Amino acid sequence: MGAPVTTIRQVSAAPSLEIDLAAVSANTRRFVELARGDVMAVVKADGFGHGLGDVARTAIAAGARWIGVTSLAEAVAVRESGVDAPILSWLNPVDADLSLAVRYGIDVSVPSLEHLAAIDQAAPVPVHLQLDTGMSRDGASANSWLSLMSAARRAEVAGRIRVVGVMGHLACADTPGHPASAAGKRAFSRGVEMARQAGLRPSVRHLAATSAALTDPTTHLDMIRIGAGLVGIDPSGTTELKSALRFTAPVVQVRRVDAGTGVGYGHSHVTERATTLALLPVGYADGLPRAASGRGEVWLAGRRRPVVGVISMDQVVVDVGDDPVLPGDEAVVFGPGDSGEPTAEDWAQWAGTIPHEIVTGIGARVRRAVRWLTQ
Repeated sequence: MGAPVTTIRQVSAAPSLEIDLAAVSANTRRFVELARGDVMAVVKADGFGHGLGDVARTAIAAGARWIGVTSLAEAVAVRESGVDAPILSWLNPVDADLSLAVRYGIDVSVPSLEHLAAIDQAAPVPVHLQLDTGMSRDGASANSWLSLMSAARRAEVAGRIRVVGVMGHLACADTPGHPASAAGKRAFSRGVEMARQAGLRPSVRHLAATSAALTDPTTHLDMIRIGAGLVGIDPSGTTELKSALRFTAPVVQVRRVDAGTGVGYGHSHVTERATTLALLPVGYADGLPRAASGRGEVWLAGRRRPVVGVISMDQVVVDVGDDPVLPGDEAVVFGPGDSGEPTAEDWAQWAGTIPHEIVTGIGARVRRAVRWLTQ
């Protein structure tokens, strides 16, 4: 065949992410209709990679009543984006600047006696007492819960706090019917009863996140917390939601190669026949997991094409066979899947992870455009 023939043309080399807020709106409305109480839209991690302020405002407009985040910094950013709804922040260090909570009207979680003792404000801070219902992660343990309830009651009487809610989280809700969920519900019920026996009157009990909200109505209580579900991810695999992302990259180079040609670092892929290789300017620095090397696919020229060789920091190689592909042609890395393109779930499966990691891992140099597309 001779020397490889390479085609290069001046094209934009930036991968792009299109964010469909209409999909976020549709997903939110679905959970609002499903919920037995209120919906909290969880927009942590920059709205699961979809834009913190955009997702928060869209969810509230679609019927969510609360916003949930991890840090106070996220909560302040949501408030400054124009959201007037109640906001809860639930992952803060003991020495967090709680004056921000007072200034911006933010509820905070109290997962320990140390966190409670650190609250010393002129105005009472609205709090949600957080119980560990089986994750051994955040929240007060069952052994310390009674002490926390007693201390919370004293702090409320002293005017330091105002107990708004009690919250927990289920460890295995992604697997409907898992016995850990039943145990978690029992633990939460006992925790709420102990709070009431201590003289507290929380008005908002919330335990369920996306999976439990979809599969177990008994977990709904006064409010459900929806994060991944807002952006089209159902960890339980039981419900089809609307994906809100379309990740694309242009072809920047095309070359014809002989059979037996090694591709990329370590020549982990060697062509079995003469073929055409297309180069895309996107890699693991942009969010494509290196673990998906040799398994990933993109949509290019009307069909799925295999990613061959190791996924590099800035680039991947795609085998397009004998089909005509030119620099400047658009490859869809992942999207809703409506046209046959790979989805974030596909990339998660290829990389041995979950779609949450795929959508939150897209790099900062990927250009973002917000759209209202699907209805």
